Amino acid sequence: MTKTLPMMEARKQLTSLPETLRRDGEIDVIEITRRGKPVLAVMPWELYDAIAETLEVMGDKELRAELRQSIEEMDKGKAIPWDEAKVELGL
Repeated sequence: MTKTLPMMEARKQLTSLPETLRRDGEIDVIEITRRGKPVLAVMPWELYDAIAETLEVMGDKELRAELRQSIEEMDKGKAIPWDEAKVELGL
């Protein structure tokens, strides 16, 4: 869910915006507007990090192919249980 704040209100609330996002689990992003048009998005760092990582994977042709292959292998039941993988990797 997105909460919308005008720029002037966002300025007043800037230091409390992280608590707003954390307190209200329903709000994922705060949309900040200027003259009624969105100009900024404020989101928890974890969400930003996940989006950035996803974009990195999706922007890399080789990583996309590896991801697609991994998903196909999982769907076919060829996945290795995590406990076995840790032993194999020496973790």
